[in-house]
Formats: sequence, C-alpha cells, structure tokens
Amino acid sequence: MLIFFVLETIKSDYMWVLFMNSKNVMLMLLFLIILTSCSKQSVVLVDNGVGNIIVNVEIADSLEERSSGLMFREFLDENSGMLFVFDDEDYYSFWMKNTLIPLDIIFISENLEIVDIIYAEPCREDSCKSYKPIKPAKYVLEVNGNFTIKNDVKIGNKIVI
Repeated sequence: MLIFFVLETIKSDYMWVLFMNSKNVMLMLLFLIILTSCSKQSVVLVDNGVGNIIVNVEIADSLEERSSGLMFREFLDENSGMLFVFDDEDYYSFWMKNTLIPLDIIFISENLEIVDIIYAEPCREDSCKSYKPIKPAKYVLEVNGNFTIKNDVKIGNKIVI
C-alpha cells in the first residue's frame, strides 16, 4: 500500500510539472501571438499585368521608421520588403546610407500606380546619392535589388495594399 501511495504521489507531482510547463508554454505562445499582432507587417500585391506577386512588408509610417528604413540589414527574404507610407503625395527622396544590400525602390502614387522604379546600390560612405522619383508618390516599396526585373514589374503597374 505504501508503494502504491508513493507511486501515486510521484505520478501526481509529475503531472503537475507537466501541467505547469504546458501552462507556461501556453502563456508564452499567447504572448508571442500578441507581440506579432502588434508588429506592423502586411502584404502588398504587385500586379505586373500577368498576375499578382505577393510581397511581405514591414510598414514604415512614422518619421522614425521611415528614417531608419532598411539600414544595417544584411539580408532581406525574397518577396519581402518595406512599405513607406506618407501622409501626402510628393517627391520624396531616398538614400542608401548604411544600407548593406542593393534595393529596388518602387515609387507608388496615391491611386496605387507605380510611377517610378530605381535600382539603388548600397552606400557605406558619408556622402550618398539621393534617389528621387520622376513623379510624386505617396507610397514607396523597397524590395531586393532586381526584384522588378525578375518579376517583370514596370512603371504603370498597380499594387494592392
């Protein structure tokens, strides 16, 4: 009888540990779900006239986020990028200071039409070239360099936010 009691106690303690660990795991998962839902990520569809290309984007809609952009990134997943959102349509200039990877800078009007595409090389110098669109833009999508060539994206194509 004593052995049975000891075994039941051990089994009960073991089950409690398993329960507590699963409870902690569940709390951690809940925390991660909340954390990721607070991040400003979205999907942009780029219509190249043949089909839609899905691009996973980080949203940069504050001055601080737009200022840092993709600086110091050593890698950008394929079909990923950053969507810069401005309050008004204008001739916004971009530079590649401290940007470590080549990018395509896609300038998009307020009616979601691509108005310019510029291929930009990384710049590690103090003085970097500034890239300005030929037409005003309200949105700017930065993606890996040559994304537009690989996906046959051209000026005049539309995007869906």
